[in-house]
Amino acid sequence: MEQSDETRSFPGARPPDRTGWVDAGGLRLAVNEWGEPDAPALALVHGGFDFSRTFDVFGPMLADGGWRVVAWDARGHGDSEHAHLYSWPADVRDHYGAITALFDEPVALLGHSKGGGQLLDLLDARPGLARAFVNLDGLPSQFSAPDINDRERRRMRRADLAASLDRRRRRNELQRRPDTIEGLAERRAPMNPRLSREWLEYLVTVGARRDDEGWRWKIDPVLHLGGFGPWRPQWSMEHLAALDLPFLGVLSGVQDDPMGWKSRRDDVAPFLPPGGRLEAFDDIGHFLHIEQPRIVADLVLDFLRPLR
Repeated sequence: MEQSDETRSFPGARPPDRTGWVDAGGLRLAVNEWGEPDAPALALVHGGFDFSRTFDVFGPMLADGGWRVVAWDARGHGDSEHAHLYSWPADVRDHYGAITALFDEPVALLGHSKGGGQLLDLLDARPGLARAFVNLDGLPSQFSAPDINDRERRRMRRADLAASLDRRRRRNELQRRPDTIEGLAERRAPMNPRLSREWLEYLVTVGARRDDEGWRWKIDPVLHLGGFGPWRPQWSMEHLAALDLPFLGVLSGVQDDPMGWKSRRDDVAPFLPPGGRLEAFDDIGHFLHIEQPRIVADLVLDFLRPLR
């Protein structure tokens, strides 16, 4: 396969100041950090089919604001180890393991999309982990797509299990399809329609690896887009209402974004915890910290300023 120039850059993107690993229940997760190591800690959790290097612009902005910014790749994503089990609860347990291994005291937490929803569930069980919580477009509502309904789940259970077991049985044969940098960027574009091609091509160079056949995303080929398992948005909304710590929720306004949760201000506002803050941007898409990193970073830094 003909290869293009491997060099890609993006305005403001900065590689991590430090990299490493953390053990989360026996699974190694890749960790990336920006900022001074003795600054107050702010942990970032990425969304589904993303990885911590998607924070290469946003993370340094927060670090320049005086924070030690720490992010890790979820199991099967980025440079973290692949696992035999992938599920929403498994990710939540990994986040708990990473936070308790990396930090001795409660920290500020920020999660985007699926990462924000998972932190919401984690903090319902372990509220003492955090000093404050920022949720970037990871707040469910009645418009969020749940897993298929119970009747369909019962009808399709046998087929689902058979397909899942067959996929796992063939995991040693499965590979991500190779391509050029431009080709992988083109294939990711439908998931990120509001992000520039320049950004998507940069993302390939930090989120994929090159072999003799081309570039492949560093995401376990066993993983595929789908439901969250038994899950309903109202379960997480109850967790939101019960939070007892400084909270900032940020919603995007583009309702047709394919990766968005399609949550609306009026559906989330009644569940805000006491003193909680909710901001909505009608003109920014689901990947708001990538599309408008300066605006979102300033909003987060202003919210977190009292903690410093």
